[in-house]
Amino acid sequence: MELTDEKLNELKLKANDIRLSIIDALLAAGSGHTAGPLDMADIFTVLFFHTLKHNPKKPDWPERDRLVLSNGHICPVLYSTMAHSGYFPVEELKTLRKFGSRLQGHPHRDFLPMLETSSGPLASGLSQAVGMALSDKMDHGPTSSRRIYCLLSDGELESGQTWEAAMLAGKQKLHNLTAVVDRNNIQIDGYTENIMPLEPLSDKWRAWNWHVIEIDGHNMEEIADAFEAAKGIFGQPTVVIAHTIAGKGVKEFERDYRWHGVPPGSGPEDKIPKEKQAQVAINELRTLGGKIRSEHE
Repeated sequence: MELTDEKLNELKLKANDIRLSIIDALLAAGSGHTAGPLDMADIFTVLFFHTLKHNPKKPDWPERDRLVLSNGHICPVLYSTMAHSGYFPVEELKTLRKFGSRLQGHPHRDFLPMLETSSGPLASGLSQAVGMALSDKMDHGPTSSRRIYCLLSDGELESGQTWEAAMLAGKQKLHNLTAVVDRNNIQIDGYTENIMPLEPLSDKWRAWNWHVIEIDGHNMEEIADAFEAAKGIFGQPTVVIAHTIAGKGVKEFERDYRWHGVPPGSGPEDKIPKEKQAQVAINELRTLGGKIRSEHE
């Protein structure tokens, strides 16, 4: 489905609203991850508001696509997108990580049944998604229109389980599986290429018989086109390597690995004092939202 200018603008504004909700939730929680959720907001927006077959009013709809979040620590972006999609009230986001909340610090299906999986231990998500894709292929054959999407961090690709799952998916020719790698180049201890180099990353996936698409993870049209292109690939699973900017939307956070695992108010102070970090982030995102609107007008 082609993106009209009106739809494209709508998606940009929605992604900005989701980023604002991420900051609000993290601020209320006083803990959590900032960089990854902010940089994946555009991809989650395209998925939930353009690509995915899903129904917030009937989350157990049998024909829905499946979305597996492997890197569960970026759940603020999943929760925020689900809330803005209508799965639960946006106000509930401020219960993130609170005792008794449905919105745990890592997604927990027992608390929030509309999730497809619980996640936390890195590198297990692709194995889960491969199992879903394989069972769907066995049940419905090549005619099934359901797709399985798996979101991965680049840092978790350092774990061998990911590549075992990738091998199996390639062997089984799981054309109904699309993996998305958040290639933001950071992890909690530093930059991925310093800690455990991943390049040549696309060649690794091709070696296991995956179709590879590389995109700008902040270009809505490229994101949507990649997901649409994946639907036309047969005999192979598809991986979308999305080149993103960690902390996207707040320039003082961007590309800084120190924002991987801390919320505003607990981040590095060399650019913004801790007591001003949340307000700076909110002001920048509100300004960006106004800019998007004025550009469309």
